[in-house]
Amino acid sequence: MGGMSLWHWLVVGIVVMLLFGRGKISEMMGDVAKGIKAFKKGMAEDDTAAAPSQAPATGEPVKTIEHQPGAASPSASSTTAATPIADRKVG
Repeated sequence: MGGMSLWHWLVVGIVVMLLFGRGKISEMMGDVAKGIKAFKKGMAEDDTAAAPSQAPATGEPVKTIEHQPGAASPSASSTTAATPIADRKVG
């Protein structure tokens, strides 16, 4: 009972064929292939559609905002945020 013998796999295969039928299995595999093709086509369309939308239609130059590392946010520069809890005055 420890391992699956050839007869066990044969019985499992027959049960699967009886439940699904030979035509159903090949039909399901065809549907999976169609789904993969449609997914690849959709991904290719997304890539081509995203490229033209980056350029503005008015002919104006594209404005970018660059992140400056080291610039502190306003909340980090407040005195209550920078003061340790033990040093704060209560009341």
